[in-house]
Amino acid sequence: MTQTKRRVLVTGGAGFIASHVSEAYLAAGDDVWIVDDLSSGKRRNIPEAATFVEMDICDPGIRDLFREVRFDLVNHHAAQIDVRVSVQDPAKDAGINLMGLLNITEAALEVGTKRVVFVSSGGVVYGEPEQIPTPETAPKLPLSPYGVTKLGGEFYLNYYRHVHGMEYVALRYSNVFGPRQDPHGEAGVVAIFCTRLLDGKPLTIFGDGEQTRDYVFVKDVVAANMLASDADMGDGTGLDSRAFNVGTGVGTSVLQLADALEGVAGDSLPRNHAPARPGELQHSTLDSSLIRSRGWTPAFTLEQGLRETYEHIANQRAEAAE
Repeated sequence: MTQTKRRVLVTGGAGFIASHVSEAYLAAGDDVWIVDDLSSGKRRNIPEAATFVEMDICDPGIRDLFREVRFDLVNHHAAQIDVRVSVQDPAKDAGINLMGLLNITEAALEVGTKRVVFVSSGGVVYGEPEQIPTPETAPKLPLSPYGVTKLGGEFYLNYYRHVHGMEYVALRYSNVFGPRQDPHGEAGVVAIFCTRLLDGKPLTIFGDGEQTRDYVFVKDVVAANMLASDADMGDGTGLDSRAFNVGTGVGTSVLQLADALEGVAGDSLPRNHAPARPGELQHSTLDSSLIRSRGWTPAFTLEQGLRETYEHIANQRAEAAE
């Protein structure tokens, strides 16, 4: 994947997606450091070959780490990712997602880091989009503080590029799922459903279940990260010239997802219907034509990804029971 060994920092590398990304950099021959405060990440997710630094991304000690290692590339996954937390405590959300990013970016600027790969969100920066699948050029109308901070992160990085010449790529993820996903919180519906099925408990469907999301498998997201780490982004201006949507372009309803997972599990359970959650988007599906034009394409079908995820969770539970 790479011609020369790089010094790569992955923030949030003990987490679900970033741990897989860290493994990919290591497999490509890079030296990898992981910064994570373990507030949500798990120590067991950290690859053995990576150098782990337990630290908050807002910690001033980040500067010392950059001075010591002089990273070539930063992959910034660490974030406050719960929309509900951002609504309840916007200052906390901004403190992590904006101040943390600025701490990382200022440190990178000081030592001449060549590129930052920034994880944005295709699920929130567009708000309730008129065009589905939604392209990168769609209006940016985030409806939560979390969405505002993700979009704000892109604006900050655009500033650093124009004023200081720092290269960056923003990846606007759709709904990522796969092994190591946390079955707690709102982001992990696949992991939640898998856990409920394994427990023999009914699945809870909020609203009518017809709301759709673009579910993309984590291994396909890893491939997008590797592409973004090396891609020539040209001289275009504006946020959308430095951003890639990462999704399948296919909307799957919650009811369809439940049906698919029941097929994987070989079991069918009663379903509980709960009131729709206030402020939840009805439909979110991304047009990923831009990154596809660079050679990326999802390699896993929804069923393949769901099967691998279900088996991973089942195996973890079996090992824990031994």
